[in-house]
Amino acid sequence: MHKIIPAGFLLLILTTAPTAWAHAFPDNSSPHVGATVSPSPKLVQVWFDGEIEPVFSTLIVKNAAGAQVSQGNGQVSPTDNTLLQTMLPATLPPGQYWVYWSVIARDGHHTAGRFPFTVQ
Repeated sequence: MHKIIPAGFLLLILTTAPTAWAHAFPDNSSPHVGATVSPSPKLVQVWFDGEIEPVFSTLIVKNAAGAQVSQGNGQVSPTDNTLLQTMLPATLPPGQYWVYWSVIARDGHHTAGRFPFTVQ
């Protein structure tokens, strides 16, 4: 009976152990969070600490009035599944802009956020 309890206890521990949740969070960006840049960037890029799903990931840039200035909803780089990027117009007027990102990690977990940058 003593052999059954340790094996059963081990099985209980293995089946109830918490699962590691692997969300994807921004690791770096260009422009950087809160940066003041001049001239205006042609591209916004956000690198994540894990691979993200291309179909479910978006990157949008809006001006201070809330109007979208980026072209489309962004895309995951075809050569780097941790990089989400979007194109901007040739020149943005001076002002504050907000980068909105929403991603699904390879394991299915969703994260989203936003950060500002300023064009001088």
